[in-house]
Amino acid sequence: MTYTNITTDKERAFFGISNALVTGCRIDGPEDGESAFKETHDLTIDNCYFGLRYPVWHSKNTTISHSEMTEKCRAALWYDEDIKITDSVLHGPKVFRDCKNVVIENCDIVSDEFAWRCNNITVINSSIESVYPFLMSENVKLVNCKIKAKYMCQYTKNCTLENCEIETKDAFWECTNAKMTNCIINSEYVAWHSYNSVFTNCSFTGTQPFCYCDNLVMRNCSMTGCDFSFERSTVDVEVTGKIDSIRGPIKGRIKADEIGEILPSSDGESELEAEIIVK
Repeated sequence: MTYTNITTDKERAFFGISNALVTGCRIDGPEDGESAFKETHDLTIDNCYFGLRYPVWHSKNTTISHSEMTEKCRAALWYDEDIKITDSVLHGPKVFRDCKNVVIENCDIVSDEFAWRCNNITVINSSIESVYPFLMSENVKLVNCKIKAKYMCQYTKNCTLENCEIETKDAFWECTNAKMTNCIINSEYVAWHSYNSVFTNCSFTGTQPFCYCDNLVMRNCSMTGCDFSFERSTVDVEVTGKIDSIRGPIKGRIKADEIGEILPSSDGESELEAEIIVK
């Protein structure tokens, strides 16, 4: 079945359709009907415009390409499985919630609560502007993305980033099994209370990184303007360049070309348990 060049603002306009191509359609209008595509499966949506709320819910095996979801398109994709979106604009609040098996490629994303509680979500060659992206999501993979956020990847599990640029207030709080390679991170308080984080060939800028971490590994990373680093953390760290200051890591090893200050932990203990090495 093919649906072509339809404009509709009806409630549940395409409810339950399956094995269909939807092309050149516009989901918009004064009736403000919600949930255009609900309980659908095996859909291909191409070159469509979405200006109404809750358009794709409880859908399975959906492909969306060359389409636009505007800022009026609230909570656009919830409870979906096996969905791929390419070459599209996703500008609605709360895009993706409780979805499984998601692939996003070449997309422009602006969404304050982007991809909450999702499982198996991959984003490639895309820009993301969000307040809380990927909150409580699992099996997240980001490749070649530019991300501007406020609180990045909090409470995520199994998060992998490659060749990404991140600007955020803080990132990876209480994150489990984060792995980052060839990334640039400008963030305060990065990776506090994280577990099993591995950073390779990454550069960090910002105050008080890597505190209260358990089993933190860093290889060939740089740290600019990073003071009061590694407090109460267990570490295996090799840094190229200078660390401005280190405060009270619990155990492990920190190796850097230069270290500005070595400080006791904030409770006043004078002994540092971790080995500190200047190359």
